[in-house]
Amino acid sequence: MTDEDLHWQPASTAPALGDDEIHLWRIDTGEHHGQALETARAVLETAQLARLARIRDPAQHARAVRAQAGLRRVLGRYLGEPPQLVKGANGKPYLDARQAALAFNLTTSGELALLGVRRGSGPRAELGVDCEWIRPRARLAAVARRMFDPATCAAVLAHPEEARLVPFCRAWTALEADAKCDGRGLMRPRAAASPLPRIAHCRPAPGYIAALASPTLPPRARWRALALVDD
Repeated sequence: MTDEDLHWQPASTAPALGDDEIHLWRIDTGEHHGQALETARAVLETAQLARLARIRDPAQHARAVRAQAGLRRVLGRYLGEPPQLVKGANGKPYLDARQAALAFNLTTSGELALLGVRRGSGPRAELGVDCEWIRPRARLAAVARRMFDPATCAAVLAHPEEARLVPFCRAWTALEADAKCDGRGLMRPRAAASPLPRIAHCRPAPGYIAALASPTLPPRARWRALALVDD
């Protein structure tokens, strides 16, 4: 057990969410067939199903359906009504103005999705979440040199080649969570007015690592880890 491990509690309903809390939801996306997938499809809107139908690989399609259905189920539990999603200038999804007192961010990797939820709106409440399945990567050193700042790259490459994977994934999730926090994406510079986020890591499941980023990230004692179960 490390300080990055969390105790995940099964949940189908949303517990009370305090102003200074973050709820992390782990969503199993590994059920590719049968009733679980059909139940997930029933949660999604027609337009969303049409977009997801463009994913040709059956397993990837099923994982995306399960992740998006989990997102809608969880947000709906907090809101008491179906979530109405809109996209920001760079494509980051938000709740519409009427529901905007709730901030969220979703990430997927392997057969797992991770959803962060908190109360608040505006730049100080922005939230970015990224999760990576820890598995061998091609050209890891080259990617580190291209994508990481010099200090981070040096820290990753200081490890022996056979021990670089976990440090690389920690750095990569931090980079992605930061970019997702304000919605700018990986290749755009941070806006001058965008507040710098605090970043912390956790282990959502064996073989995975995740990072959360927010300018006002609560301490780990104020995180709650929930594993979504079907109704």
